[in-house]
Amino acid sequence: MASNVDPGGSFSFYLELDSVLSGSFREVTGMGSEHEVIEHKESGPKGEFVVHKVPGRMKWGDVTLKRGITKSMDIWDWRQKVEEGKVGDARRNGSIIMYAQGTQDPIARWEFVNAWPSKVTGPSFNAQSNEIGIEELVIVHEGLKRVKP
Repeated sequence: MASNVDPGGSFSFYLELDSVLSGSFREVTGMGSEHEVIEHKESGPKGEFVVHKVPGRMKWGDVTLKRGITKSMDIWDWRQKVEEGKVGDARRNGSIIMYAQGTQDPIARWEFVNAWPSKVTGPSFNAQSNEIGIEELVIVHEGLKRVKP
């Protein structure tokens, strides 16, 4: 039975790779899975067409994380391994951990396996803007599940 707990209004998200925290992020998207749908067509008992929809291959979304740029080179160094053709060395198991506002109390956790960074982008520069620079990391993986924090 679901408990009657109100969600908080603001969160922080952390990336953990091989049990080591790798940074805080302000936005995380793409955490989910879906099945391709196969339509199986056949004739019904009266000769009419009947379409059955059955689950096909399962796939997971790419996880995109965004954060303000810092001095840390961790995600760039991780991506460098892939650029050098060392994808096997780059593969990591990890988690996205969501913490309640202003606390270190984890309220949700998603674990992924065999992940590697498919894309890293730096900030857009505009001398007339006072926005912080954002770097983006896209992680591909071979499985994602939500677990108890």
